[in-house]
Amino acid sequence: MDHHNTVRLNRRLFLSSVAMFTVTATSAGLARSFSGSLPWAPMSANPPMRVVPGGWQFFSPQEAALVEAIVDRLVPADDLSVGGKEAGCAVYIDSQLTGAFGTSSRLYTQGPFLPGLPTQGYQDEANPAQRYRAGLAAIDAFLKQRDGKTFIQLQPAEQDAFLTDMEAGKVELPDGVKAAGFFGLLLQNTMEGFFADPVYGGNKDMVSWRMLGFPGARYDYRDHVSKHNQPYPRPPVSIEGSPEWRVKRS
Repeated sequence: MDHHNTVRLNRRLFLSSVAMFTVTATSAGLARSFSGSLPWAPMSANPPMRVVPGGWQFFSPQEAALVEAIVDRLVPADDLSVGGKEAGCAVYIDSQLTGAFGTSSRLYTQGPFLPGLPTQGYQDEANPAQRYRAGLAAIDAFLKQRDGKTFIQLQPAEQDAFLTDMEAGKVELPDGVKAAGFFGLLLQNTMEGFFADPVYGGNKDMVSWRMLGFPGARYDYRDHVSKHNQPYPRPPVSIEGSPEWRVKRS
C-alpha cells in the first residue's frame, strides 16, 4: 500500500473513532435507566402558580380602583355573565405586570425605536408596566383638568364615552401617552383576563367558559366535537385539573 492510501486509511480510522467516541460519550451522558416506575412524576411539568386574589402586587390602591372601573365598562355585567371586575380581570392584569409580560423580559427591546406600520403593533420603548403606570396617571390627570373628576367619579355613560374617545384617538392625554394605543393594551389584557385559565387570576369560577360552553382543559371531548349547536354537558376544567381527579392520600 502506497503512502497516499495509507494516509487516507488512517484518516478514515481516525474520523470513525472520533465519531464513535462522540456518540458513546453523548449517549453515556444522556442515558437514564428506569425500572418499576414511569419516567415522570405528577406536576413535574412545573405548572403555573395559582394567582390568589388579595392585595395588589403592582397597582397602587388608586390605580387598582381605576383599572377595576375600566374593566367593568369593557366587560359590563349582564344576564350572561358577571362584569370584568368580579371576573378578576384587574387581578389578572396586576399579576401579569409583575412578571415577564410587564417587563418585556422575553422580547427584544434594545431599539432602534422607529415608527412602524399599524400591522406591526407596538414599537416604542416603554414596557407594559411602564405604560400602565404612565397611562393610568394620564387618564386621571386629563379628566381632573377637563371635568374636575376622576374616571371613577364619572357616570357609566360618561365612562363609556371617554373610553370610546380613547379608542378613536380623540383624547390628548398628557405626558405623551397615546390614548388609542393605551386603550388597545387595556382592552387586550382585559379580554385575556376574562377568557384565560382561572389559574392566572381572572375568569373567576370559569365564568366565561361556562357562558360559552367551553370544556376547558379536559383531555378528551372528541365525542362532542361533531355535535353542533348542542351545549357541552360537562363543566369546564382548569389546567390545574378537577378536584375529583386528585388522589386522596390516607
